[in-house]
Amino acid sequence: MAPPSSRRSGFSKKAQYSLFTSYLLAGLGALLGFALLILSLWQPAAFAPLRGVAGDAGVPVGEAAAITRTGSQGLFSGITGYIRAGSQNAALREEISHARIKVAEADAVLAENRRLKALLDLRDGPVKPVAIARIVGSSAASVRRIAFIGVGTRNGVRPGMPVVSDQGVLGRVLETGMFSARVLLLTDSESVLPVRRAKDDVVAFAEGRGDGLLRIRLVNLGINPLELGDVLVTSGAGGYYRPGVAVAIITKLTPDGAIGRLVAEPSATNFVMVEPIHQAAAVEALAGDGIATLPARSAPAQPPEPRATGATPPASPANGGLQR
Repeated sequence: MAPPSSRRSGFSKKAQYSLFTSYLLAGLGALLGFALLILSLWQPAAFAPLRGVAGDAGVPVGEAAAITRTGSQGLFSGITGYIRAGSQNAALREEISHARIKVAEADAVLAENRRLKALLDLRDGPVKPVAIARIVGSSAASVRRIAFIGVGTRNGVRPGMPVVSDQGVLGRVLETGMFSARVLLLTDSESVLPVRRAKDDVVAFAEGRGDGLLRIRLVNLGINPLELGDVLVTSGAGGYYRPGVAVAIITKLTPDGAIGRLVAEPSATNFVMVEPIHQAAAVEALAGDGIATLPARSAPAQPPEPRATGATPPASPANGGLQR
């Protein structure tokens, strides 16, 4: 009879010893673990050195894992930022554009507030204004230099009244409507205004040239006393303008006077003040006497411009420099 293919372990002494040894080692390990558990509960600090050694051994592995994790996060962040950079740049450019617009609007509001405050300071002076208005238009494309303001007869504005800004004289009211008025600017070729030098009594006439500048013609010919940078103000002659209001600054000398630029530039002025005629009685008396003597002119006289009913008749430079 053939022997069986497998035999029980009990028939092999070597196998029995191996199995017994494994059981014994397992029991000893369990006892050792139990003892260590009891020791750790009774003296926790006893295993601190072992924990330190284990932690030191795991540091290189942890650092390598952290570096790998940080690098992958930076890589993904870079890719995401690159993808979003275009849209973010476009949004930032739009925000900058809006911010610039807001800054420009704020600067405009600040400048307008300064002009209004200057007009209020001017209003608190000895002359009470008839009206304060905004310049709503001008005739820059025309041969005439006319401005339009948003007040008229309803506000008490009448032809001949001076129009000034916080800087100086701009012109006078030429014609009026119910809610608007036309202003003859000092730079118009038909404008003549008696002026004097601010620091003394050198008198002259400021005539418009139609190109934005004024021709200053001295009354007393001889040695030209004017100098570059001199400030000319209204003399008060004729009664239309109150004396002492700034008119022009000398920029070029000529044999019979000078060329000057306006102190109050119309193109840079928004708000103006309409003042009453300084000496209304004197103006009416001069107009009633028919005084209309004109100075000698180098150019032929032009026909008078049609004017609205009730407009002040032309007068000479002696009565305030109205239309010639």
